[in-house]
Amino acid sequence: MPADIGKLDRLAAQMDAAFRIPGTGIRIGLDSLIGLIPGVGDGLAVAPAIYIITQARNMGAPWYLIGRMAMNTGIDLAIGAIPLVGDIFDVGFKANKRNVALLKEHLEKEKRRSVQTAAQKPHRMEA
Repeated sequence: MPADIGKLDRLAAQMDAAFRIPGTGIRIGLDSLIGLIPGVGDGLAVAPAIYIITQARNMGAPWYLIGRMAMNTGIDLAIGAIPLVGDIFDVGFKANKRNVALLKEHLEKEKRRSVQTAAQKPHRMEA
């Protein structure tokens, strides 16, 4: 059973923007903190990203969207693995929030499309 979009949104917020750095408008999440653990941090941080992608597929996201989400996660993982540079990159890139935003945009388009299709169907009159 797919998760609802709100649950995915909350997970992405926790992973990418849970805490504000005092005195700045910069937000970091658990992804940035876990990524500081040498050797395993970035590998552990990818698990929620995979969950978001899996749930997007369960919600009917097309393969091209899944590919784009996987690309965001792959970029985050690859650059995040570079010591210091990756940690700084993680603060700005926020792959999980990007992926949930892509999914929301897709779901909204699908919703508008289904409403338009329903409005265009001719109504039959019963005799």
